[in-house]
Amino acid sequence: MYGLILAGGSGSRLWPLSRELYPKQLLNIQNSESLLQSTFLRLKDVIPSDNIISMTGVKHVSNVRYQLSSLCENPLVLSEPISKNTAPAIVLGAKFIAETSKSDPVILVVPSDHSIKDVKLFSQTVKEGEILAEQGYIVTFGVKPSYPETGYGYINTSEVKLFDGFKVNKFVEKPDFETAQKYLQEGNYYWNSGIFMFKASVLLEEASKKAPEIYDKLKNFDFTKSSEIPYTEFDKMPAISIDYAIMEKSDKIALVALKSDWNDLGSWKSIYDVSKKDENGNVKIGHVIDEGSKNSFVYSSSKLVATIGLEDIVLVETEDAILACKSDKTQEVKKIYDTLKKQNDNTHKVHKTVYRPWGYYTVLGEGKGFLTKMIHVNPGQKLSVQSHEHRSEHWVVLEGKAKVVLEGKDLFLSPGHSVDIPVKAIHSLQNPYEEDLKIVEVQKGDLLIEEDIIRYEDMYGRV
Repeated sequence: MYGLILAGGSGSRLWPLSRELYPKQLLNIQNSESLLQSTFLRLKDVIPSDNIISMTGVKHVSNVRYQLSSLCENPLVLSEPISKNTAPAIVLGAKFIAETSKSDPVILVVPSDHSIKDVKLFSQTVKEGEILAEQGYIVTFGVKPSYPETGYGYINTSEVKLFDGFKVNKFVEKPDFETAQKYLQEGNYYWNSGIFMFKASVLLEEASKKAPEIYDKLKNFDFTKSSEIPYTEFDKMPAISIDYAIMEKSDKIALVALKSDWNDLGSWKSIYDVSKKDENGNVKIGHVIDEGSKNSFVYSSSKLVATIGLEDIVLVETEDAILACKSDKTQEVKKIYDTLKKQNDNTHKVHKTVYRPWGYYTVLGEGKGFLTKMIHVNPGQKLSVQSHEHRSEHWVVLEGKAKVVLEGKDLFLSPGHSVDIPVKAIHSLQNPYEEDLKIVEVQKGDLLIEEDIIRYEDMYGRV
């Protein structure tokens, strides 16, 4: 069996914690592992690590690879040059696996942002689905609804039994509350979990019939020669979900009910639902002091948050933004995210603290012609060998020791020492030591953006 983890997306409904360049699948919201890492570990229970492929956007490749490298050697990550929704990603993943494995394996496709705590029952359900997949069905894993949820799509099943599953009648859109209540009462509707399983050949054959606008463009992809996805061809594919492109059109769809717990962590309410609550029904994460609140979710990432008498409220604090809303309005957070994006407000895109494979940096201050950061480099890590066309930099070591490579010369700096990096100079900041390295960086120039980086060498494959 092979696994395909869908690790793209922006996680807009979990703003302000989730941002375009550091989305929810990379976040540690509840556990010591990120959602992505938890997903990978869950698949390892039934699939060898070498057979698990993650697919993500080009902006997230280095962070995805870095997070997974702590769980296995040389994690395989495919990079989508542009986001095109789930159908092109899954069809492409099936072709990649079929060509590189030189076989016709069963493939399990999972999103990277689900919470499933009972891994044993999840694995058991996967094994049941594998039987149907081997027989030529495209298996979807449905969740028996426990309340009339309006934020999920539903799947209607027939009475035709297929071993441990059912034949699927139809997929239906997210319903209004009255319709969701009706689905719950009828008993043959399931939440669409977004988890699928199929033989590679079956999915590709259905794609050729139901989604030729995707399949026909795969002819120019040869994964036996390279794992790189050509932008010019991928860009021609439609942006469409696997449900619309194939699942709703195919007569080979079977549903297996997921036996384990399941939660799509797509909103702050869903985070609240799966979190441990105090005696008043509150979830408090971070530095939070409360008096008299009930059934509320309060998250602090950097500051003390004090609350009094809140009820059914979600409050999320980050360094540069605060979200406050009623618990039943968390699906609408995406509207705020979309507004920020239209206004070109970077608050939708990045945090003041930005995580990189080598560590992180925090923006301390900025103004016309200058930008100040605190850069934290983890032990044994180093930034790429790079240059800038539009800015100079001044580095001051605060803690630890730094190795600076500047125009081919090695410099070793202790706390209090500094160095100037001229415009266009080739340089690298490195920490070959066992202690953390912290420096202050002052950028000066007419264009102070992350895109002003020309990379020559990089241990994280970003060249």
